[in-house]
Amino acid sequence: MTAPISTNAPNGTTNGAFSGVSLNDLPKTNTFTSNLPSDSAFKTPSISHKAPRDGLGPRIVKGALYTYVRPEKADEPELLSVSPAAMHDIGMKKAEDETEGFKQFAAGNKIFWDEKTEEGVYPWAQCYGAISLFETTNPTTSARYELQVKGAGRTPYSRFADGKAVLRSSIREYVVSEALNGLHIPSTRALSLTLLPKSRVVRERLEPGAIVVRFAQSWLRIGTYDILRARGDRNLIRQLSDYVAENVYAGWSSLPSAFNASKSPSVASVPKDTIQGSAETEENRYTRLYRAIVRRNALTVAAWQACGFMNGVLNTDNTSLLGLSLDFGPFAFLDNFDPSYTPNHDDHMLRYSYKNQPSVIWWNLVRLGESMGELIGAGSKVDDETFISKGVTEDFAPELIKRAETLIQNIGEEYKAVFMTEYKRLMRARLGLKSEQDSDFDDLFSELLDTLEAAELDFNHFFRRLSSLRPSDLETEDQCKAKAPIFFHKEGVPSTATLNEEAARERMGKWLRIWAERVKKDWGTNPVGQEEREKEMKGVNPKFVPRSWILDEIIRKVEFEGEREVLTRVMRMATNPFQERWADGNDKEAIAEEERWCGDVPREGRGMQCSCSS
Repeated sequence: MTAPISTNAPNGTTNGAFSGVSLNDLPKTNTFTSNLPSDSAFKTPSISHKAPRDGLGPRIVKGALYTYVRPEKADEPELLSVSPAAMHDIGMKKAEDETEGFKQFAAGNKIFWDEKTEEGVYPWAQCYGAISLFETTNPTTSARYELQVKGAGRTPYSRFADGKAVLRSSIREYVVSEALNGLHIPSTRALSLTLLPKSRVVRERLEPGAIVVRFAQSWLRIGTYDILRARGDRNLIRQLSDYVAENVYAGWSSLPSAFNASKSPSVASVPKDTIQGSAETEENRYTRLYRAIVRRNALTVAAWQACGFMNGVLNTDNTSLLGLSLDFGPFAFLDNFDPSYTPNHDDHMLRYSYKNQPSVIWWNLVRLGESMGELIGAGSKVDDETFISKGVTEDFAPELIKRAETLIQNIGEEYKAVFMTEYKRLMRARLGLKSEQDSDFDDLFSELLDTLEAAELDFNHFFRRLSSLRPSDLETEDQCKAKAPIFFHKEGVPSTATLNEEAARERMGKWLRIWAERVKKDWGTNPVGQEEREKEMKGVNPKFVPRSWILDEIIRKVEFEGEREVLTRVMRMATNPFQERWADGNDKEAIAEEERWCGDVPREGRGMQCSCSS
């Protein structure tokens, strides 16, 4: 069987008999605030709670990783939509979202701290993050999630912003978070979407405000380190690293060394000789933490590339320490395959284009290496009292710098190997191949992408439509050429394409012939085997992805036409993207909408771009 599009990331979905609990009975913890230093101006929840809410706005916070801060009160909130998949994965029971308590929680109006007894979990904010309400652990998967309300007001970390989120971008984040999870791509999640009808937020225009309840196993980013490094806060960098290893990852003993690359099944072929055992490459536990973060991000960006997803703003503050897809501004899935496409209309230099996503993530990871460089470069001296208390001596500096640079460079080679291994695994799955052959990359992967680009063909539609073809349909050159148009747009090959329609038929036909022979080697010619291959391919090649034009249509319907049920329909598709149909068989209108959303992208909707505003 071919492997699904998955990166072995901690995105587990609960299964089994557990039916969930109420919001009030959901276990609530605060591991983050219990283990890391708080803002000295509001040292305790009580001090923060007694402070005027408008006094908790932007300012510089030093020597701390969070501030106790409650959400702003929302007037007359309207709960627009809830993700059933998210409810299930968090561990809440069905229909809990129909209670008044849930609706107030989803609007940021309900906190789980008692002012009289000072018991419970008080909300907090960290740099680059929204306001976190609590952590909870799913009893089946043991995954711990931190729940946040995005758009619930200013915090000390809001800089010059208002801490608000507009409905438009909130809809986009709500849908894509759950869509990526549905595609088995590591991602932060979205539980609910709430409209704030009394809140008007200024962005490109005056827009309605909204709140997304989102959750993740960690909201820490590379940018968290960047600020500490800029301030020279070496002690807090060490404390943060200890927290990440012990509480975000599964403990120091779980972190990979250079010599156990096979520990992760999807990176088993990473060369084991990339690190030499010399003094310059002496590794300590912080090096292994850095390697774990690098590998997680390599796996995730490989999944993005295989599925044609792009984050249009991949700054260090949008790069997760856990390798999660994070903070969705100008994102998009590819329509026509174009390596230079960027979803960010302000990205004139194409820094965040599709082809640059892997290199930008590595650039960010090098910045993390610089922040952790002192810890990595210290080698076995990392726990010496003199090093901890006084830092790097002049005599030790050259050795430390050399070791850090060498290790970061070597782990960079691992990044490339992990990325390429995972990317090839995912592409083989998308093409229905069970075995690996050296010729596949050039003959199948590269040639296919070149053909899609030259003929301006749709990236994800291609794989889904390919799933239904069988080698018996592709026995001759004429048969292959005759099948090629199933991948074309309704109007044929666009006039702007490098290839004309006849040339596109010829080139695609040649590729299909090569593919058919490879499929026969892996699956044989027996119809039963081909049925199994088709099933496998349709299990990894989505029929639905939330493209930009679809999201614009949904935003228009919700914001300007007052429709609500469209969110339920799109969420049903986003969380189950591999199905053939989602609507009830008698609902002809919903079926027509599904087929339109899964069909040919309108010309004016291809390659859309958007802004960074939220």
